[in-house]
Amino acid sequence: MDNNQRKLLSGPVYIDTKPNHLFSAEVAQKSHVDFNLCYHCRCCGNGCPFVEMMDFPPNSIIRLVQLGLKKEALGSSTIWICAGCHTCSMQCPMAIDMAAIMDSLRQISLEEKAKIGEPDVLAFHKEVLNSIERYGRTSKLDIMLRYKIKTRNLFSDFNVGLKMITKRKLNLIPSIIKGIEKFKELFKGKRNW
Repeated sequence: MDNNQRKLLSGPVYIDTKPNHLFSAEVAQKSHVDFNLCYHCRCCGNGCPFVEMMDFPPNSIIRLVQLGLKKEALGSSTIWICAGCHTCSMQCPMAIDMAAIMDSLRQISLEEKAKIGEPDVLAFHKEVLNSIERYGRTSKLDIMLRYKIKTRNLFSDFNVGLKMITKRKLNLIPSIIKGIEKFKELFKGKRNW
């Protein structure tokens, strides 16, 4: 548990931003989730495989949204670290789709050009989407090369990549689906990444 989590769990928290009560309505509308059903049992965080890397556990993100603390919720690294695996949603006794809330928060964050809590994760998301747009499917090598260039972290996984290429786990030349031009039309006007 990190310092932010301890603060939320151990007594009063003083936040110097004004609540934005329209924010919680916006998240509810985009996610189609009634997060006011959450009674903060922490089942979502207990099942999350990435909670140790998050600045706030999932139920605390819901609390930030409920309180209208937009800046804190959108600036959180939690919304970017969430893998959307739905483990939290499956463990929730109130059947709250936490993954949908996280998706909505990421979407709002991009729309409003808010400060991104985990810019490297966003860079990876963008490269996956760009690969799908380019080839109609993901090209692992293309994604990783472009991601490494974008994050200026070129050689951290070099040995792993080389081993994958020699074992033919990565295709050097990406394959393109038939009818790629028609497929690319799906992306026209939809890019907000």
